[in-house]
Amino acid sequence: MSTGLRHGWTTGACATAATTAAYTALLTGSFPDPVEILLPRGQRPSFALAAEELTPLSGTAGEGPPFGTARVGVVKDAGDDPDVTHGALIFATVRHGERGTGVTFRAGPGVGTVTKPGLPLPVGEPAINPVPRQMMREHVERIAERCGGSGDVIVEIAVQNGEELARRTWNPRLGILGGLSILGTTGVVVPYSCSAWIDSIRRGIDVARAAGHRHVAACTGSTSERTVAGLYGLPDDALLDMGDFAGAVLKYLRRHPVPHLTVAGGIGKLSKLADGHLDLHSGRSQVSTEALSALVREAGGTDELTERVRHANTALQALQMCQEAGLPLGDLVAERARITAAGVLRGAPVEVDVVVIDRAGTIVGRAGTVGESGTVRPRWHRRRV
Repeated sequence: MSTGLRHGWTTGACATAATTAAYTALLTGSFPDPVEILLPRGQRPSFALAAEELTPLSGTAGEGPPFGTARVGVVKDAGDDPDVTHGALIFATVRHGERGTGVTFRAGPGVGTVTKPGLPLPVGEPAINPVPRQMMREHVERIAERCGGSGDVIVEIAVQNGEELARRTWNPRLGILGGLSILGTTGVVVPYSCSAWIDSIRRGIDVARAAGHRHVAACTGSTSERTVAGLYGLPDDALLDMGDFAGAVLKYLRRHPVPHLTVAGGIGKLSKLADGHLDLHSGRSQVSTEALSALVREAGGTDELTERVRHANTALQALQMCQEAGLPLGDLVAERARITAAGVLRGAPVEVDVVVIDRAGTIVGRAGTVGESGTVRPRWHRRRV
């Protein structure tokens, strides 16, 4: 069913459009505007050119082809998705390469360079992902066949203010330095699909594994991340910005395991995980005070406390009620969340501990503390309050 939200185009699609227009102009002297491209799933969007520049080869006095370089800018339109790169100006500069070299990619200003292993590109390569590279190669080949070119070109992709925008992404932590990544597997941005966030989680796990880390932490936010980093002394590239996507973390670790996973977050979000929810967003799952009251009852809480928790307004209020009564609700939630996580991992060699915090970053619950052998032990026990 349609959401009524407008789809947009990935940075990879915009870079392909800019490359297509630039190479066409390099061979013909004329920029197609708008320029149409073919996406992997068959769509044929058109892009208006925001900038164009054609430079003749040295010594040709500007009388026409052959030209030395062509540069095109395209503005990224992410549709109705709250994308950090919405409105960014993406440039492609195309110049002739050595015969037989095919398409060579370079990072211009605002596009990052890979500095850590574990990503789908070798260290030292421009952060232009495999699918956008393939899209650009295919369009270069079509233009070469149509316009009589060799297809041997150097394509430099740049993003205006890309280095500044990249600070608002995972790139620095993933070891992509100097700017943004050119992304996209379909060319289409689906509003609020969160596919880019989930992809960043996966790349974060890949980088941590390649670095040899045996312990990673998946955190719902910056406060829980700071708490866990201090608790375990974890480096930045072992910290996963899980956000609401607990399922994405656990399912990827099931296929690509790391020996020890810490899940950390506030009592509200981890109450949802404890209740079996893998998407912790407030619009897609809700805290069940009924489930929290059942935990209290199972742990030996009084009927009065159980009833008060059932009617609590929030998980935090329920936690405060139990703290006053001396019942470790934070530990109970942590243990139940750990059980949910273990169920999703389905026997993968990943030991899980869970850390629950309050808004100030104070630890209010834990389950599965790490023993000397590296195994995980529950910390709470049944008690009568």
